[in-house]
Amino acid sequence: MSLEERAKAAAKNVEGKIQEAAGHVTGDPKDKTEGKGKQAESEVRHSVEDVKDNVKKALD
Repeated sequence: MSLEERAKAAAKNVEGKIQEAAGHVTGDPKDKTEGKGKQAESEVRHSVEDVKDNVKKALD
């Protein structure tokens, strides 16, 4: 698995959490929604990397 891709996914998760929190503070529903979306994207990226790892292990 690519450590770089995991790092990007983690960064996207943090970015989403910050944006969601900012949306709560300002009361902006758009920021809340976009922040949650970024967190969901991060989860998908992590899942993709997990699948890649499992496939690689199965082939080794």
